[in-house]
Amino acid sequence: MYFFLSNLSLLDLSYATTTVPQMLVHLVSKEKTISYVGCVVQMYVFLTLGITETWIFAAMAYDRYVAICYPLHYGIQMSQTLCVLLEVSSAFCGLTCALVYTVFAMNLPYCGPNEINHFFCEIPAVLKLACADTSPNDQVDFILGFILLLIPLSLILASYIRISTAILRIRSTQGQIKAFSTCASHITVVTMFCIPCMVMYIRPGSEASSEDDKKLALFYNVISAFLNLIIYSLRNKDVKRAFFKLIGMSEDTQ
Repeated sequence: MYFFLSNLSLLDLSYATTTVPQMLVHLVSKEKTISYVGCVVQMYVFLTLGITETWIFAAMAYDRYVAICYPLHYGIQMSQTLCVLLEVSSAFCGLTCALVYTVFAMNLPYCGPNEINHFFCEIPAVLKLACADTSPNDQVDFILGFILLLIPLSLILASYIRISTAILRIRSTQGQIKAFSTCASHITVVTMFCIPCMVMYIRPGSEASSEDDKKLALFYNVISAFLNLIIYSLRNKDVKRAFFKLIGMSEDTQ
């Protein structure tokens, strides 16, 4: 579990670092520009990290399924080799699918003025600047969005259906609460990240509002990464103890 959590933390940090520094500079600067190459690189890296994260979520759901349903076999089934293989497969999927997204987007003609009504370079916002029919790109976005979002979400849902069945068979109420608590944090994080991404990338570009896109992007790029840190950190007893001490409240009060 901690292997995937450490990788998720690294992805969240990299995900925010790809866009947030430039966003902050543009907020205080009069000249809000980015080079063509810089825009392409930002789109590709941002997509790579985001796609990788969706598959890491699926791997984490499987990890919890094995831990709860087969606790005695966990060390054998979730070997270090399998964990690394799941991580590498997720990264490979992110690298290749992001390349397809980016190549299709940058092959379109852009006549100008190339003013992106967005916080950073993101494919749905960039496609609105194209002076050509973007319906083929919408189809590619829908197909890839289906593969990269709905399939991992389906795997996560299947894992948690099996997990819920196993939890209900636990006789100890305390054991049930502990198991549900472990799953609830992951489900919350997945929902906060994947649902806005699904709305952003699967719907046709013609139906998208630039202002709504900004809010969605800000949520799954910045707010989601920040909340992930809080959600997972507060499950650690030492962190909870330090937090309660900071606000002048004892754990017994809770």
